[in-house]
Amino acid sequence: MFVDIPQNVILMVVGAFLIGWLLSSISSSIGSRFRTTKRDPRDDRIRSLEAELRIAQSDGEKHREKAERLAEELAQAVSGNEKRDNVITHQQERIERLSMDLKESVMKTRELRNELSDRATENLRSEVKLREVETELEVAQASTDLIATGVLDYSLAPDAEEADEGADLLDEGEMTKAAH
Repeated sequence: MFVDIPQNVILMVVGAFLIGWLLSSISSSIGSRFRTTKRDPRDDRIRSLEAELRIAQSDGEKHREKAERLAEELAQAVSGNEKRDNVITHQQERIERLSMDLKESVMKTRELRNELSDRATENLRSEVKLREVETELEVAQASTDLIATGVLDYSLAPDAEEADEGADLLDEGEMTKAAH
């Protein structure tokens, strides 16, 4: 199946291939030296600027993401502060209401104490007057009892001796009444 090819032809083909490869590598190295000397410096500048642009874009994207995260944190902090401010305002209003209620309660308590003190003074005065009236009533009752028994009859005024006995009877009558 294979065609018999003379060995000389194979060697010549391999040799030609090696010589071609050698010549192409030499020409490419010479050509690259020539191209590098011919390269425009603006191309290098463009390549460096493109590299800087890619770096700046990636840094910009990182900073944008960081700025978005910070903006979200700031929004959360602001909403948290607003909530705390609302709670503080509500608590201050409640404290003010309770303070007003406390002041009113203190004023009412003072008024009630004054009224209670006045009533206690009035009650004490009434008790003193009541005792005076009771004492007068007891004296009047004792006099009435003595008149009714005839011990205290001034028209029949006895002598001094009998007056002493009348006083003794009077004392006994008062003692009897006190016992009742």
